[in-house]
Amino acid sequence: MRHRALVAALALILAVGLPAAGVAGEGHGGHMMVKPDQVQWQEVPSLPKGAQVAVIEGDPSAEGAFTLRIRFPAGYTVPLHTHPTVERVTVLEGTFYLGIGDTFEREKAEALPVGSLAVMDAGAAMFGYTEEPTVIQINGDGPWGIEYLNPEDDPRKKPQ
Repeated sequence: MRHRALVAALALILAVGLPAAGVAGEGHGGHMMVKPDQVQWQEVPSLPKGAQVAVIEGDPSAEGAFTLRIRFPAGYTVPLHTHPTVERVTVLEGTFYLGIGDTFEREKAEALPVGSLAVMDAGAAMFGYTEEPTVIQINGDGPWGIEYLNPEDDPRKKPQ
């Protein structure tokens, strides 16, 4: 079982660039319960520095459902990008500003306060930013990833 989890974690890091964060939630048969203090945050190479990600359940790089959270600092920008599958974003803390389209226009972004939900089509170009510390939760079906419209925005392609 541990070997399978390690292989899944490695596949996740290589395919999507997300760390295999793992969560120490309590299992009850096929059920899982995760408390906020059990979420394990890590930096992620597929987002600009400053954001942290926690994979709550599933494997975003594989077929099937997944849940992950992203924690952004104040003043953070997510450059124009797309995802290969439908993305469901719920704002858990702060306000997330989300814009749709292939140009980054701050004034056209929608302010999404706590409790907001955005469902984005596969392949839709989007961007986001924060003005305050913000946490979002993404639910989707894998395999999932992020592709930047401008390759120069992709932190995975920048020298370390």
